[in-house]
Amino acid sequence: MTYYEIKPGKALQPYVKCYYVYASSTAAAFEDTVFPSGCIELVFNLGSGNWQTFTGETFVTTPAIELWGQLNRPLAIRSVGRNTMLGVRFHPHAAASLLSDQINSFNNQVVDYGAVGGGTVNSLHTRLLETRLWNKRIALVEAFLGQLIAKAGKRLNKVAVVSELMFDLRQPGAFDTMETLASRYGITARYMQQLFLQTTGLTPKLYSQISRFQQSLRLVGARNTSLTSIAYECGYSDQSHFIREFKMFTGVTPSSYSIANSPVTLAASGAELQTPESALLSLV
Repeated sequence: MTYYEIKPGKALQPYVKCYYVYASSTAAAFEDTVFPSGCIELVFNLGSGNWQTFTGETFVTTPAIELWGQLNRPLAIRSVGRNTMLGVRFHPHAAASLLSDQINSFNNQVVDYGAVGGGTVNSLHTRLLETRLWNKRIALVEAFLGQLIAKAGKRLNKVAVVSELMFDLRQPGAFDTMETLASRYGITARYMQQLFLQTTGLTPKLYSQISRFQQSLRLVGARNTSLTSIAYECGYSDQSHFIREFKMFTGVTPSSYSIANSPVTLAASGAELQTPESALLSLV
């Protein structure tokens, strides 16, 4: 399995966390579980294989152009055949620059963005299939995203406010209540909650929980400190609170979790961030 991340161009860095390339090295199928990350992703399938998600009853093949909404629970996935994927991982606040609908309507879903986004994104997918160098593929995606952001208009004002709110939410002890935080921006806590849902698909509380969980996941995967230490380092009130929340987002307890059993997470943990100019790998 190949996985690496590519840094976006300067103009898109406020919106795109990274681009990533995933390619399975064999046609052998494997299953994994994706955890909530706080980020919405747009994924272009460029290989001959199929990517599948579990619906609760069976695995369903995802569309050629996938929009991954916010997850607030673990999602089982399956890779079948030789998959090659180019993904766009947006900052948590930034997908509203891509979609005019309320973002939370896509939660816990993998949506066919080819149907949502119209002819332009389908034309982009065709050009990506015809292009073999990854840096040229990235250039095509950046041009497409730049056009969407240029059309976003007043929605970008909300994106900017939520970006600042999220920064405050990540600071330990930065505020006592949601009302206190909202008042700093001259808005009510109710409006702040609505703004978060419309822009990120998450409530402020759920965003904080996922952000804290992601920090704990990295520490649990490293296996070099106790669960009690991880709980307090990540801001949980106690170890039982940490275990309960970790299980809510992964389906397993921290002591049962092993990064070795998660091929996708294991590959991502060693990812190197490249520049678009260095991403010259051609499709094999």
